[in-house]
Amino acid sequence: LVVAVVTSAVGLAIGLISGFIRRLDNVVMRAMDGIMALPELLLAISFVALTKASVRNVIIALVIPQTPRVVRLVRGIVLTLREQPFIEAAQAMGARLPRLLIRHLLPNTLAALIVQGTYVMASAVLIEAGLSFLGAGTPPEIPSWGNIMAEARSYVRVAFWLLLFPGLFLATTVLAINLLGDGLRDLLDPRIARRMR
Repeated sequence: LVVAVVTSAVGLAIGLISGFIRRLDNVVMRAMDGIMALPELLLAISFVALTKASVRNVIIALVIPQTPRVVRLVRGIVLTLREQPFIEAAQAMGARLPRLLIRHLLPNTLAALIVQGTYVMASAVLIEAGLSFLGAGTPPEIPSWGNIMAEARSYVRVAFWLLLFPGLFLATTVLAINLLGDGLRDLLDPRIARRMR
């Protein structure tokens, strides 16, 4: 949840500015493309390896590779909206940049951002479990499905269920978060809501 909130906040700020200020757009998007070129798990492992294993460092390691997706989503919405008549009218009335971003563009990005946040949360759960399973995530004394499965590896021949049940709960949780995201998309997108009626 913390990864989803932080990623959404950082991605929203960068995406709003990048999408509206054309001079910054190219530089910001090349930086985001550079981060996206690196595999998420590898980037997270390298970050945690450079620092010590803690919940805070795992959160930072998960926020960094997830942020470019949110930036690209918000930027795409802003690129579409900045040409709309209501933005041109607000500019003609003398609205300054902060007011344009906060009052006119931000509300129009929130529905897509909430849905993207659920997908970021599901991805963060999976990557954290993978990091913990490999021994590069949260410390062993902190309960996590990755740590539980890592400890159960030794007993898989004698008691396979020690590995099976944490894996099932992990898969069920990720599926539930993704279904929540799909449900929110259907609820918040007016075009889909109209077709469902």
